[in-house]
Amino acid sequence: MKSYILFISELAQEDLKNAKSFYDEQAENLGDYFIDSLLVDLESLQFYAGIHEQHFGYYKMLAKRFPFTIYYDLENEFAIVHAILDSRQNPLNIETRLK
Repeated sequence: MKSYILFISELAQEDLKNAKSFYDEQAENLGDYFIDSLLVDLESLQFYAGIHEQHFGYYKMLAKRFPFTIYYDLENEFAIVHAILDSRQNPLNIETRLK
């Protein structure tokens, strides 16, 4: 089984930070739970990268516990995460962000 080295872009890291801040405002420790959950999803890309369908030119993996989508692509041995976006937003905003 092939495994990939995970790389999270600065923009994707910023997406995580912003989402954590949002969930921190909703309930105590929810932001930490969000980060923990997304990190598990991201770690799974080391083994499952490339099996997801593509949208807007990127592979699209749905987070397990939160309504977020992880957009990534593959380059040699790397799974490169470009964005981690709230799935509930307008698809036109997502497409614009990914271009």
